[in-house]
Amino acid sequence: MSEGKLLTFVKELSLLLEQKPSEAVIFTKGKALLEKLIAKDDWLAEEFTRPHPQYYQQYLLYADPLDRFSVVSFVWSPGQKTPLHNHTVWGMVGQLRGQEKGTLYHRQADGHFKAGKSTVCLPGHVDLVSPETHDIHVVENDMLDQSSISIHVYGGNIGRISRSVFDPVTGAEKSFVSGYANQLVPNLWS
Repeated sequence: MSEGKLLTFVKELSLLLEQKPSEAVIFTKGKALLEKLIAKDDWLAEEFTRPHPQYYQQYLLYADPLDRFSVVSFVWSPGQKTPLHNHTVWGMVGQLRGQEKGTLYHRQADGHFKAGKSTVCLPGHVDLVSPETHDIHVVENDMLDQSSISIHVYGGNIGRISRSVFDPVTGAEKSFVSGYANQLVPNLWS
C-alpha cells in the first residue's frame, strides 16, 4: 500500500478548501484531484476493502479536523445497495474497483419520488452530488460476481451528519446518521 497517494490528496484538497472555493470550483479542481487519486488502484489498504455479506461497508479514511471534508471507502458485495437517501453536503464519488450504478430521484409535487437518470460508474469515473442541484439517489453494486469499491469525498464528516432516507413510494422521510464500519481510525500515513 502507498499511503503517500492518500496523504497527497488530503493535502491538496485541504489547500483548495482553504481558499473557500465555490462548489463549482470544488467540482472542477477537487474532482481532478480525486480522479488522480483513483487513477491507479494500488494504494488502499486491504482492511478498508473488506465487504460484509449483508451490508455495504463505509470505512473512514480521513476526517478533516475542521469538518471541511471526509474521505471514505465504500465497499459493496454483489447485490448490495443503499436506500433512497440524501447527503446535505457536496460530494464526489470516485470509482476505484468494480462498477456501481447511481440513480437520481426527484421529489414530485405530491411528495412522492420519481426515478431519474442512472449512471454506471466504471473505475476512474467521478460522480457528483449536491444539495443545490441533485442530492437524492440510490447507489448499488452493478457487479453480479464481485465486490465494488468507491472513494467518497464529502463536504463535512459524513459519518456524523444527520441526513435522511426516504420511502420512494410514500415520500416518508426518516433521519439517520451513518457512522462508520471502522470506529477507531488509525493515522493512515504514520
